[in-house]
Amino acid sequence: MAHTAATPEIATPATPAIPIRDLGPWAVFFGLFAAVVVFFVSANQGGVSVPSGTAVHEWVHDARHLLGYPCH
Repeated sequence: MAHTAATPEIATPATPAIPIRDLGPWAVFFGLFAAVVVFFVSANQGGVSVPSGTAVHEWVHDARHLLGYPCH
């Protein structure tokens, strides 16, 4: 006789629904954060640079060129 074992039902957790109006503030925050990052990557060294010297310029030199900003 063949034994057939009953397999238990695997319960899948329900995916929580997140309303769009709860995501709005986060979208605005990350959008502004991305704009600030792009600004400081694209800003000319010395214009709004907090540290003196060329350290920031050298750190983001290649990123400026990849984004199409001239830095020379």
